[in-house]
Amino acid sequence: MGKFFEQIIQHHRDFIAKQKMFFVASAPISATGHVNLSPKGIDSFRVLTDKQVAYMDIIGSGNETSAHLLENGRITLMFCAYDGPPNILRLYGRGRTLLPGDAEWSDIASHFELQLATRQIILVEIDMVQTSCGFSVPLYNYQGERDQAVKWANAKGAEGLETYKKEKNRVSLDGLPTALYDRF
Repeated sequence: MGKFFEQIIQHHRDFIAKQKMFFVASAPISATGHVNLSPKGIDSFRVLTDKQVAYMDIIGSGNETSAHLLENGRITLMFCAYDGPPNILRLYGRGRTLLPGDAEWSDIASHFELQLATRQIILVEIDMVQTSCGFSVPLYNYQGERDQAVKWANAKGAEGLETYKKEKNRVSLDGLPTALYDRF
């Protein structure tokens, strides 16, 4: 059965540290807007305090999370056990996008090994933690990280990545501005 917590406890930290993948969900206010659900990998997630987490966000074909956070701040992060004992952990909270040049960027970015394709950091204030059984989540074996994102970013180069963000990451599928909107 599900259990609820007001903050991240050590047991949660230990579980999060073992996971190779997590999921991010956000949604616009509009009932006709698109709900976003994105898988995240690499070493991109950090528990900063019992009530605050952050993840390094890599450039992608869309920037829905940033747009939704700018509009309403709602975000859910989910971790699933794919090996070992079954478990699902959800972090509910309010998030915001940090970009290079923002006041907190240097402090928060110091927790990560930034990549050429690092687009932004998502900072989340946690208001509820939930664990549930995960009994029906299948078992998988971790084989390693994919290298396509690194190769793609290197091929584009810094200037090409800036052009890509300008073309693909300024607005959401629903036309909402992202944190990058006014940067170009």
